[in-house]
Amino acid sequence: MNPTTSAAAPDPAREQFYRRIDQYHLTPLWEVLGTLVPNAPRPKQVPALWRYADVREHVMASGQLITAEEAVRRVLILENPALRGQSSITQSLYAGLQMILPGEVAPAHRHTQTALRLVLDGEGAYTAVNGERTTMHRGDFIITPAWTWHDHGNPGDQPVVWLDGLDIPLVRFFDTGFHEHGDHASQATTRPEGDALARYGSNLLPVDFQQQASDPTRIFVYPYAQTRAALSAIAAGGPADPHLGHKMRYVNPATGASPMPTIGAYAQLLPAGFKTAPYRCTDGTVYVCLEGAGSAQIGEESFHFAENDVFVVPPWYTLTLTAGSETILFSFSDRPVQQALGMWREEKR
Repeated sequence: MNPTTSAAAPDPAREQFYRRIDQYHLTPLWEVLGTLVPNAPRPKQVPALWRYADVREHVMASGQLITAEEAVRRVLILENPALRGQSSITQSLYAGLQMILPGEVAPAHRHTQTALRLVLDGEGAYTAVNGERTTMHRGDFIITPAWTWHDHGNPGDQPVVWLDGLDIPLVRFFDTGFHEHGDHASQATTRPEGDALARYGSNLLPVDFQQQASDPTRIFVYPYAQTRAALSAIAAGGPADPHLGHKMRYVNPATGASPMPTIGAYAQLLPAGFKTAPYRCTDGTVYVCLEGAGSAQIGEESFHFAENDVFVVPPWYTLTLTAGSETILFSFSDRPVQQALGMWREEKR
């Protein structure tokens, strides 16, 4: 199909025809084909950076305005500058900074949206998922799969902040959002901490356990200490990939698939002074700097980032990363959905 490009004067007969069919809620495809089926992706979102040093004070100030119980989830949403008002950091993903104060509980609920948490600041809080708690440590990657009961609490003595990532825009596209509040603020504990990791994350599985590749992982916490050790060992064992550095994807160890069917998550180590070769792919990606500092060239935009900073790379934007010191990045995107539908593409230069 070759989309029509119209530089000629309007055709009165066509204009009259368009007005006539409009009352029947009809639109001529040939007038919009180039937009519907473009030659290359034309993302609406733009590159953006949120410096944690700039926004932390506002996250903390929110704790003086509203309680975690009243807010249900006390979060400041990271909205892409080109998608303001849509609660979206990309067309398919949501991101926000959530904070819980000492003594608070963010009450139990469940929803059809899948969520991830990346702990950024503070110690002593916990997340509970389907009856099991995990203590939150900086850099831990925590999952609350769709329709699982979850709550957060902070029995510690300091505020704790984490990055939320959800597939809210994707669920909104399908109009399949459901939500349910729990009967109690904190769900009853039915398994000891570490039970899921022992059962499903130790290269062992219960003998009668069966799981489909599309099911979310039974492991709901990936400790940063393990991720950090794995990246360091890999970096010591061989050269970095010229486009990606030392980059690994988180998986469901029972299937090898993504831990979440709609969101992929990744950890990446860049040696000090390392500069990646230009790379682009079709999944808009949210990055978080966990260690080190560096710069990101995203299309024509350039950002310097440091620890806890968040930046977003739109689909099909060329990315070049440069590490000042040794740098570790966490990232998440909608790649599993694109790959399942046969749409995902990448280009290495």
